[in-house]
Amino acid sequence: MIWRETGEVVPGFHVLGSWQTPAYLWAGPRPVLFDAGLSCLGRRYAEHARRVLGERPPEILFLTHAHFDHCGAASVLRDAFPGLRIAASEQTAEIVQRPGALALIRKLNEEARVRALATEVDPPTSPGFRPFPVDTILAGGDEISLGDGRVVRVLATPGHTRDFLSYYLPGPKVLVASEAVGCANVSGDIVVEFVANYDAYLASMHRLCDLDIEVLCQGHLYVCVGQDARDHLGRSIRATERYRAWVEGLLDEEHGDVERVVARVKTAQWDPAIEPKQPAAAYLLNTQARVRHLAARPRA
Repeated sequence: MIWRETGEVVPGFHVLGSWQTPAYLWAGPRPVLFDAGLSCLGRRYAEHARRVLGERPPEILFLTHAHFDHCGAASVLRDAFPGLRIAASEQTAEIVQRPGALALIRKLNEEARVRALATEVDPPTSPGFRPFPVDTILAGGDEISLGDGRVVRVLATPGHTRDFLSYYLPGPKVLVASEAVGCANVSGDIVVEFVANYDAYLASMHRLCDLDIEVLCQGHLYVCVGQDARDHLGRSIRATERYRAWVEGLLDEEHGDVERVVARVKTAQWDPAIEPKQPAAAYLLNTQARVRHLAARPRA
């Protein structure tokens, strides 16, 4: 099953705010959030969490990585739930202290807000991005108690970024993988998500294949349930290998000219894609990083 809406996916696990750029909630004895989406959607995430939890506040916000559309509403959620602790990798904690990184996160969140105001029937009203501290440093192998004998396991899954963490809840068999795996778009095609390192990304997905999964949360748009969750990892691996071969072929045709290859990839992949799709500026940043990485990577 492919879940494409907000609400309760399986008992206790909820998609908040927007199916396009979600935050997630585990509503167990110790409620916790996963990812913080866009700053402009922060109040919507908080409102949806309150509908589920009532007077119980979430205790921890687990961040997968420091990209603008996954940490954008962290400060809004902390304001909404004053006791909320933000947990992330050491690298994420460092990134969100860098002036240049903060300026880019703020800029891309503002562009997303302007786009939402122009296109959404019910546009978001949250304030812009503000910096936030990371309270708890996590590393792969950590386990955090969720009460009632349940835990969340922290998985180091670099590749999309170097700071990337995924989160696995063994009880309900939920994997919050975000962009540690490919992202199926509205046409059903898998958009590959390595930005920092192709080989690390592929290795991370192979490790995730060992998990017993009933629910897989990709970065945007869909949550995969049941057999679709188990199939998604294999589809992501195959799409990633095809992408590498395609881009390497384009680099040969363009005699290593990265910008010409980026333009050809965008023309073939992003231009004809059906909305909703990644904003052009963010897509180009990621595609340039992917192509440059593959251009520099030794070939087998």
